Amino acid sequence: MGQKRMIRVNEQVHRELGRLFQIHVCPDAHALVTVTDVKVAEDLRDATVYVSVYGDEARKAAVTALLEKRRAVLQHELSRRVILKFTPRLHFKLDDTAARADRIMSILEELHLDDGSPSNAASEKSEVAPAQEDATSSPTNGQESHA
Repeated sequence: MGQKRMIRVNEQVHRELGRLFQIHVCPDAHALVTVTDVKVAEDLRDATVYVSVYGDEARKAAVTALLEKRRAVLQHELSRRVILKFTPRLHFKLDDTAARADRIMSILEELHLDDGSPSNAASEKSEVAPAQEDATSSPTNGQESHA
């Protein structure tokens, strides 16, 4: 199957699963659950669904169990909404990209709040540099006017 067609299939399955999650998963999950990506195999028999869950590890485990429990319903509803030669078997994987990004952002914020941070040192240097330039340029100007 062509690459452009696979991109369209992935996008369509992604979109429909997002809608189905709102109906069949989110009301019972008691957490923010998002379909972050879908990769459908070229033979259309399998699809890996990457899911982001906002919450602690216990909440993520509960959502994973709920997804496995609702897999048949989701696949059936998907087959009614997306017409393909085969309805892919859904395989769910937790996507922790958002959690890793939050962790990186918190580390960066901690570094910026520190007094000896590179950003503070850079701003101090930029404030000092013009004063040094003025000091070096004024004697030159003074010497040229005397000559």
